[in-house]
Amino acid sequence: MKKITLTLFLSVIPLLLVIGQTELRDVKDSIDKIQKYTDNLDHRLDVLQKKIDDVIWYNRVGDVAFIDKIYITGPPSEKNFKNKTAMGVKNPIKFWNYVFIPKGIDLSKKYPLIVFPHGGVHGDFTTYYAHIIKELMYQQYIVIAPEYRGSTGYGKAQYERIDYGGLEIEDVYSARNHMVENYDFVDEDRVGIIGWSHGGLITLMNIFDHPNDYKVAFAGVPVSDLIARMGYYTDDYRALYSADYHIGKTAYEDVEEYKRRSPAWNTEKFQNTPLLIHTNTNDDDVNVLEVEHLIKSLKADGKKFEYEIFKDIPGGHSFDRIDTKVGREIRLKIWKFLAKYLSPNKPIKNMDQMFKAAYIK
Repeated sequence: MKKITLTLFLSVIPLLLVIGQTELRDVKDSIDKIQKYTDNLDHRLDVLQKKIDDVIWYNRVGDVAFIDKIYITGPPSEKNFKNKTAMGVKNPIKFWNYVFIPKGIDLSKKYPLIVFPHGGVHGDFTTYYAHIIKELMYQQYIVIAPEYRGSTGYGKAQYERIDYGGLEIEDVYSARNHMVENYDFVDEDRVGIIGWSHGGLITLMNIFDHPNDYKVAFAGVPVSDLIARMGYYTDDYRALYSADYHIGKTAYEDVEEYKRRSPAWNTEKFQNTPLLIHTNTNDDDVNVLEVEHLIKSLKADGKKFEYEIFKDIPGGHSFDRIDTKVGREIRLKIWKFLAKYLSPNKPIKNMDQMFKAAYIK
């Protein structure tokens, strides 16, 4: 009897294993489906959030600016296509741009242009910058803020076109050229570019690659050295860069590719565009060591530029963007620097005017 029982038990084990494996596959398939649904839902929610923030732009800035959102093209990229011969592979990519035009200006005259790329690995241009746009409108700058490839709020396909330190640089340059070529009241001889964090990296790479097309540049707390950044950040952060749809390799696997995308490793390309750099010793996003590397590299290459390393200013990474008194004082320095080269009609010269820019039409 014991023999029969043991034989039956041993014969049932393979069947149980098959049933167990089938159930595990079913569970895995269900998890994969849920994960895919969640990923798609995240992008749909990002699109909704973007549309809500677009409405807020009009509420926050519509009293001082005509606000438009235009669709233009940047260079094509094959990296997001598995089939390299598929229809549309060679087509330029399309992306949105915010355009802010001060109300009350004389469109028969010429005005300086500010190109303003946003920050964030997958960021976007949000009403976080509303007070800064107001300050620029007060001075009668025209502003274009490109939502370059990889920006959040435009669906999964655009999100996965990210090319950090790559073709996004040319998207922003395309935005600059679009304004010069299509807006008669933009003065092509008075074009500046400004950006913070990732936007600071894009600013630097634009003046490195297109030195004759920008009159002045400001880079705030710029991401400067992706190799160092991969060293002090977490695995989750590194995964944003090594994802299959992005660089596709870690810095360990291809250090030269990460150098190619880092301003601190490309300073020899910098020519003579007037440049101001800001950083903060208590920055909790872009460690000051990155910007210090950039500054040392520029100096080693004999480049002329201006910079300031601020000591533990409250606000960390956002120290000169938030609306504190010290933040406004530091932005006043930035506006004065830009005005020397762009000659806006109504330059902000003091803190009283900074206040008026924020609250008076």
